[in-house]
Amino acid sequence: MLLQITLKELRSHAPFTLAGTLIGIVLMAALLHNEAPRTFSEFFFTALHPIHVFLSAIVTAGMYRLHGNSRILPLLLIGYFGSIGIGTLSDCVIPWIGETLLDLPNRGLHLGFIEKWWLVNPLALAGTAVAYWKPATKFPHAGHVLLSTLASLFHITMAIGDSISQLTMVLIAVFLFLAVWIPCCTSDILFPLLFQKKVKQ
Repeated sequence: MLLQITLKELRSHAPFTLAGTLIGIVLMAALLHNEAPRTFSEFFFTALHPIHVFLSAIVTAGMYRLHGNSRILPLLLIGYFGSIGIGTLSDCVIPWIGETLLDLPNRGLHLGFIEKWWLVNPLALAGTAVAYWKPATKFPHAGHVLLSTLASLFHITMAIGDSISQLTMVLIAVFLFLAVWIPCCTSDILFPLLFQKKVKQ
């Protein structure tokens, strides 16, 4: 059942993820063309990643709340680890793997829940609290995917030098797609329902 749900969500997310990836590549080309400083990417990654974590916590905890029960501790754990763990995988770890494989000159792993612990962690808990009081899972796919894509993109653009080849740009697009497509579905659908199944046993 969970596998069927996940495959269905992966299919429904794919067009939005592809559109978000194309937007991200166009934006990256514009940044390179205008020689935007690295601090530009740093600023937007620092802004977008915490927002992504907050919204992810609302959806992840909301899914568990709607299909589970009102126990606070399990909800907090699922909301926190679902948003922090999978949000970090999407926005930070997969982009960093791509940066490393592509040997980008300024590559680095930027973990928001550590580097900006005072911002990212409270937002994960705040999103979980919102889900406790008003559980909801319907955040527009296009908006969620675009937000996650841009966070991943700015992590990658922090690693880029003065220029990149066309092949590198295509490969970055592949990593952007994967960084959003699988983690978003896992966080929003599979992760909370997997624990809900355990709670019911």
